[in-house]
Amino acid sequence: MAPRAVRVVVVLATAAALAFAIAGCARRREAPPSGVLVVSQEQQGSWVRNFNPLTTATAARWPTMAGIYEPLFVFNSVKGTSVPWLATAREWREGNRVFRVTMRAGVRWSDGQAFTARDVAFTFGLLKRFPALDRRGVWGFLESVKAVDEHTVDFRFKRIFIPGADEIVAQQIVPEHDWSSVKDPVSFANEHPVATGPFTVVKTFENQVYELGRNPDYWQAGLPKLETLRFPAYPGNDRANLALVFDEVDWAGNFVPAIDRVFVNRRPDAHGYWFPLTGSSIFLYANTTRAPFDDVRVRKALSMAIDRELLVDVALYRYSKPADATGLSDAYSTWRDSIAVASGDWVHHDATRAAALLDEAGIKRGADGKRRLPDGKALNYEIYAVSGWSDWVRAAQVIARGLREVGIDATVRTYDFSAWFQRVQEGNFDLTLGWSFEGPTPYTFYQWLMAAATVKPTGEASMGNWHRYGSAAATRALAAFEVEADSLAQHRLCAELQRVFVAEAPAIPLYPNPSWAEYNTARTEGFPSREDPYADASPNKYDRGEVLLVLTRLAPRQVGR
Repeated sequence: MAPRAVRVVVVLATAAALAFAIAGCARRREAPPSGVLVVSQEQQGSWVRNFNPLTTATAARWPTMAGIYEPLFVFNSVKGTSVPWLATAREWREGNRVFRVTMRAGVRWSDGQAFTARDVAFTFGLLKRFPALDRRGVWGFLESVKAVDEHTVDFRFKRIFIPGADEIVAQQIVPEHDWSSVKDPVSFANEHPVATGPFTVVKTFENQVYELGRNPDYWQAGLPKLETLRFPAYPGNDRANLALVFDEVDWAGNFVPAIDRVFVNRRPDAHGYWFPLTGSSIFLYANTTRAPFDDVRVRKALSMAIDRELLVDVALYRYSKPADATGLSDAYSTWRDSIAVASGDWVHHDATRAAALLDEAGIKRGADGKRRLPDGKALNYEIYAVSGWSDWVRAAQVIARGLREVGIDATVRTYDFSAWFQRVQEGNFDLTLGWSFEGPTPYTFYQWLMAAATVKPTGEASMGNWHRYGSAAATRALAAFEVEADSLAQHRLCAELQRVFVAEAPAIPLYPNPSWAEYNTARTEGFPSREDPYADASPNKYDRGEVLLVLTRLAPRQVGR
């Protein structure tokens, strides 16, 4: 079947399935009262009560990281700026060896006690005592953290490390008086959170739904304007999307097929979406600890076997575009190096060149059309994706089809998120879809793609660099970036990193991930949009606190508007 025909069949089948489900669901649930925001951000069959902001983000319920607890600064990915939050100022001292942060006065924890610099020092002390909590790796560059007075904290560095400042200010802070008696903060579920955020009251928690109430003493006077956040449990995209279409959900961060037809057109005055390409980038990760993926020729061949135009058509309904060879999303458009982009022709679909590279690598095609390694072993691989993530699953199917066309026997294997994430973190895979890691600059992006220091042994869980690739050239450029405070010099170093990435192809970029955001303004107003892009609209942007910019802006829709 021709690629265009494949696209038509898959897209029509998926859209038709959703349309059929919509047609078969005539009953509409009673709308929640004014001031209640119903959110679909994570898809689970049932909820586990966990509000620990220091553990992995996948363990804690939304919005633990940015809504219950808060960071020192919030990063606005749309504006490219850091917004003072629990802190009001930051500065380098002593030749960039001490990073001083000034805390906001007048902030209180939800139990009434004052928030002070001691809470900040205590939080970072926990990360040091329990390394499993140090998700950002701050104690790799910190020497000490000291509360100078009630409102000032000094972070002393072991060495000059300019990107470390962004990791420090993104850290969620917990109260010393509530956590000092916790014996094991790694496994602590924190079922009754004491926090500084706009929504700190657990009003109800059941395995199918939970609700958070507003913090009546929030430090931003008069905020939040919403009374309650409600979170029904949906086991996958399909069920979550039906709830969205039928006005049971006000705000979602899901992939919705044919969104204009199945969602917007049902209620154009209230249904909206905004999918800027400022999310993470989606990659095909090949495990470079396993042959033949340790060969750059093979990785580039895999890439050229993929028809990205077909992929974004079939899997993403053209919500995105094919990635260039730098892998950078539009969030880093001002950093993109044109020379690197132009030289990265291995992201263009070319089955003939892919076959030639595989031949050059000694992976010949047999009489049966299948390729084998020099030792005679056939190339049979599973491409991992998360079950229920329909965009990923379809993308993996397109990739598998392309690999089969060049003689690599590839199939798609799906796991529920927890099982998939464990396999990927521990390096127990051949090929998998996965996301990238972002920060205010591309430093973090490339650090977790090819820095030698981020390579963990197979079997040991790793935050990133799941493909376990270390580049000497990239490590040198990253080290130079770490001590460089000048913006122009940082851009030059980033160009160097892009060129290294293009030359070595440590991972295979597929497309910049849209920042998924669907909203219903029938009951709630103030969502970011194309017309009012004050922040990213997605509820998924919590790692550096951006969700807080939205939660503190949303308000019940006024009658008559």
